Amino acid sequence: MTLLVQPINAVLGAEVSGLDLSQPLDAATRQQLNALFAQHAVLVFRDQPLTPPQFMQAAEVFGELMPQQIKKFALPDYPLVGANSTLDLPRKNGKLQVRGENYHTDHSNEVTPPKSTALVAVQIPSHGGDTQFVDVRRAYADLPLALKEKIASLRSLHVHESSRSPRSFAKLSAEQMAAIPHTAQPLVIRHPVSGVPALYLNTGRMEGVVGMLEDEGFALIDALYLHATQPCYEYRHQWRVGDFVIWDNRSVMHQANADYDPEEFRYLYRVMLKGDALTSAFAST
Repeated sequence: MTLLVQPINAVLGAEVSGLDLSQPLDAATRQQLNALFAQHAVLVFRDQPLTPPQFMQAAEVFGELMPQQIKKFALPDYPLVGANSTLDLPRKNGKLQVRGENYHTDHSNEVTPPKSTALVAVQIPSHGGDTQFVDVRRAYADLPLALKEKIASLRSLHVHESSRSPRSFAKLSAEQMAAIPHTAQPLVIRHPVSGVPALYLNTGRMEGVVGMLEDEGFALIDALYLHATQPCYEYRHQWRVGDFVIWDNRSVMHQANADYDPEEFRYLYRVMLKGDALTSAFAST
């Protein structure tokens, strides 16, 4: 089996062909795919119309599956697989309100956030509904040295929903909220495989910066976010039915787009892979 790897752009992402992900892969191929994943952070496999069991098998090439956080969106017969469906989205003034409509990294308030997220496109609208990615490794590398030094030891408290979140999260009961972790995460993390430092941002969950005045901390977060989400760091994925896309939550942020006809159906399977506690890029912090 020969893998064909085509980098998507000069910043991040690669399209991989020459594989049938509905079939088990040998150890050498699995190792090669994981090396590509650590390098490119977003891998795209076209023409992979996978069933939920096949999707789980393919995703497990990259790690161990983790439970879906919001159980009501999990498939009844396959609870480790979630569904992103137009039918589950509320509307406001005729426009769909998608849950991931600003750049973020998944479940960043967890003590051990998911290492990666994967989607398989089952049904796609005629236009719109793209997923965008930005490379927070490159974004960190391009920061001025003085700013790198300023943020080296800083952490932000990640909660269920920031008091200044640009998007709304699922409303939880008091009992559910009590079970949701709040975790102080480094502003700069080190990738556990490549060792590359990266910004770690999620404006929907970040409650300021530890040790800074509230307005000052949020201003720093906003400045880093605006820097990291510039088009020069972006790959925008235009979905086709059968696309399998997996991304590294420690190397990129992503966002969904609700710019499609709400009368058209969009449906994707979703899984997440278990991660480890995040490590600061600087050993002394």
